[in-house]
Amino acid sequence: MKKYLLILAVLPLILFSCKDNSKAEMAEKSSINSEKDIETLEGAWKLVSYLNFGEDGSIDTIPSSETNKQIKMYSATKVMWSRSRISDSIDWFAYGDYKVKNGVLTEILDYGSKSMNEVIKDRTEFVFDVNISENEFSQTELDSAGHPILGEYYIRLE
Repeated sequence: MKKYLLILAVLPLILFSCKDNSKAEMAEKSSINSEKDIETLEGAWKLVSYLNFGEDGSIDTIPSSETNKQIKMYSATKVMWSRSRISDSIDWFAYGDYKVKNGVLTEILDYGSKSMNEVIKDRTEFVFDVNISENEFSQTELDSAGHPILGEYYIRLE
């Protein structure tokens, strides 16, 4: 009889324990699935075009080419980009940290090419509105009033 009472006392603990574990597992799986649904910048990206926004609402699109190209590479927390323009001899590249939150890309640059280091002396943080999909993203810099100034459109290389 004591055996049966012990089993009856322990059985609900085992059942609730299993039930809690399955809930925890389900919550963990749900969290993992949610993370997979979030688009990421991790990978290599090629600039397709620049966008210049006019005060009158016009947009001037400048396509990238083999004589004017830019690549961005993102790891989980780092960004590095390089730009090659055959039309001038100035090297352009930069490296630093980045984060994406609520549709905003923030790049905090540590160093870059000689010409970029001149820019970084005055400004290390670059903030953009960002739209990310699986194989493309665009970033747009806004002025202090929230109007678009410059944009860049990229496609995923890998």
